[in-house]
Amino acid sequence: MPVKARPLTRIQREKQDIILEAALEVFSVHGFRGSTIDQIAEVAGMSKPNLLYYFPRKEEIHRRLMSELLVTWLAPLREMDAKGDPFPEIRSYIRRKLEMARDFPRESRLFANEMLQGAPRIIEMIEVDLKNLVDEKAQVLLGWMDEGKLARTDPYHLIFSIWATTQHYADFDVQVRAVLGPARGGEGRFEDAARYLEQLFLFGLTPRKQPGKPA
Repeated sequence: MPVKARPLTRIQREKQDIILEAALEVFSVHGFRGSTIDQIAEVAGMSKPNLLYYFPRKEEIHRRLMSELLVTWLAPLREMDAKGDPFPEIRSYIRRKLEMARDFPRESRLFANEMLQGAPRIIEMIEVDLKNLVDEKAQVLLGWMDEGKLARTDPYHLIFSIWATTQHYADFDVQVRAVLGPARGGEGRFEDAARYLEQLFLFGLTPRKQPGKPA
């Protein structure tokens, strides 16, 4: 019978949180390959042996971060309610994704770096957890299309497009602010983006009247 691991003490949890916060900073800047335990220990303000007591390998820190990040990343999509009205549901999804771009830029860069490397450390999560959720929500979107509430389109590419346009504001924030300039590059840029993306997606998803059919 396997021995159950002892629950962590408050101090141990706090130490792990400090290490994970430091690792997020280091990984988001240097990527997995360019980051070292020494860098993470320095940012965390602890010795390397002390850090290794909690996480013996860099891979364990990275996997823990990615696992927690994926839960956070998928939360807005999980909230899309099949029983709700499609336009408010999609509008809320777009806004939640933009809020994440605003509030979690380091996490977004960490995720993007992992994807660019082929997701070698989280491919199982992508092929199972992420795929299952997207399959489920694609069926929700198709259901709304079958009911005539949304224009017919590919639900997977719709989801991909929302990901691409909203995450742009995290991964390319420097570019966005530089192009918009001081007058428009402040916090208001996220509200401007939300209004534009709502118009873009919701107008495109509005069912069109078919010739010869009543409105």
